[in-house]
Amino acid sequence: MPIDESRTFKPINIALLTVSDTRSLKEDTSGDILANRITDKGHILIHRNLIRDEKSKIVAQLHEWIDEETVDVIITTGGTGLTGRDITPEALDAVKDKDIPGFGELFRWLSFDKIGTSTVQSRACAVVSRGTYIFALPGSNGAVKDGWDGILDTQLDSRHRPCNFVELLPRLREK
Repeated sequence: MPIDESRTFKPINIALLTVSDTRSLKEDTSGDILANRITDKGHILIHRNLIRDEKSKIVAQLHEWIDEETVDVIITTGGTGLTGRDITPEALDAVKDKDIPGFGELFRWLSFDKIGTSTVQSRACAVVSRGTYIFALPGSNGAVKDGWDGILDTQLDSRHRPCNFVELLPRLREK
């Protein structure tokens, strides 16, 4: 889909959360990939944090960022698998107003080309919460590249046609 170069790019404020029991920020290569893509695109990385796979802590961090008016988008990486400790989708369920089912569907469709049927093990998902978009990506380097390059890069670009997430931001809180 085309980027309309005649339109003005509008940078947005993005908070990045890595969910992991095994990494520190220093070892967070998938978070580094996303952070670089966010800033290389011209957006503002307003926050970055790493939290263990503990639902209450993830939910608390999400609420804090959702309540911060300057945060437009939250992207999480990690915790979307099937193991007992993978609880990022459940944390998003605890804060959501609306699901964005097409995000997970499209992510798995794009991922299928790279990892085949193993993509069924991904619970990548997205929601809207109190006017903030939240996107949950798997924690692998390949998955964050697929999620950003295949979906978020264009959907978070205000110039993308025929539509994009950015143009809806002012209307997400409508009643």
